[in-house]
Amino acid sequence: MAILFPLFGIFTSFILLYYLSSLNRSIIFLALFFLCCNLVVMVYFGLHFSKDLFWEGVCFVNWLPLSYLLGPLLFYYVKTTLTDNNKLGKWDWIHLIPALLTIINCLPFTTLPFNEKARIAHEIVNVTENYTLNFYFASFEFILFSRSIHLLIYSLLSIGYFFSFSRKTFKSFGKLPSNHAMIRRWIYLLSFIQIVIAVNSIGHMTTLYGYHFTILGIPSTQIFSMKYYFEICGGGFFMQNIFLFLFPKILYGNISYQVEEGKDSIIEEIKSIIPKKMKEASVNPDFENILNGYLTEAPFIQKDFSLSQMSFDIKVPERIISNYFNKNLNISFSEWRKNIRIEFVCKLIEEGRASDLTIEAISSNAGFASRSKFIDAFKERKGITPSAFIKSIVTNN
Repeated sequence: MAILFPLFGIFTSFILLYYLSSLNRSIIFLALFFLCCNLVVMVYFGLHFSKDLFWEGVCFVNWLPLSYLLGPLLFYYVKTTLTDNNKLGKWDWIHLIPALLTIINCLPFTTLPFNEKARIAHEIVNVTENYTLNFYFASFEFILFSRSIHLLIYSLLSIGYFFSFSRKTFKSFGKLPSNHAMIRRWIYLLSFIQIVIAVNSIGHMTTLYGYHFTILGIPSTQIFSMKYYFEICGGGFFMQNIFLFLFPKILYGNISYQVEEGKDSIIEEIKSIIPKKMKEASVNPDFENILNGYLTEAPFIQKDFSLSQMSFDIKVPERIISNYFNKNLNISFSEWRKNIRIEFVCKLIEEGRASDLTIEAISSNAGFASRSKFIDAFKERKGITPSAFIKSIVTNN
């Protein structure tokens, strides 16, 4: 029955990749992270519980590089989720060097005939428990220790990156995105699970290689026993598969870390998690047609008009809408909303439909939260105040 847990996680990973990667490009890194986690569990099972010579030969050493992908994939996911940019820069590839070096280092063993590998694996795992092999430049002991330290460092780095990015966002905009709390809980939970797994693994490896110690009078051999090691590692990786379903916006790939004005209601937030799948190549023309039809009803004049509301109204994920404004129009949704509201006001004034309205009434009818914000936005875009603009229109007429 235990083998069903990682199989469920692998199935979840492929679901994320197949159905949601086009909705949210950062979900690719999350899916790959989940895939690697569950493959690691499969390797543990095949090596220590299958009692089968074939699976011992398949699982032993060959999959070690996976352990050095967990940390970078987690960091990539956090980074791309926050920045709304799924492309890796040239410096981002540096994070994959430990995995590449591990592949090279293990070549003396991985290139052996399969029967020989299976024999050595069986002898070490089930007979001697002496994890010593001939590698190129790093010992087996070093790899087993460093892979857990590597994951621990990247888990802390992911938390630190999120914390630092949040502070910069608040400093720039004076507020945090509406999705901040949910994304924070998810990233911290995911990182915390990796920290627990990494610390447990380090403790177990320390005990395995004879470095015994006590914690609160309890021997390390008891705390980090083989039984607890597999239960914590396997259980941790399995529970993160379950926790994913407790974060529907993450699961559906309909999430954007962007500062918005106003605050969505709970009903709007629940509604907005229902996405519509659109292929990346067809986003631009499809979305422009949908947007033009949607704007004829002037939904933007509502004070609570937001990215989530638009997402629900036109049944297009927040990510696609956000990418359209940021990448195609080179403008944020918030700035676009101000622009279209100002143009709406100018049209009202030019057509004489605002002659009997005060500036405060005009700003309210256009969806602005206050008179002062309306005046600032108008002056920034038109170079003059609304009163001066009205006066110029009257004079020209």
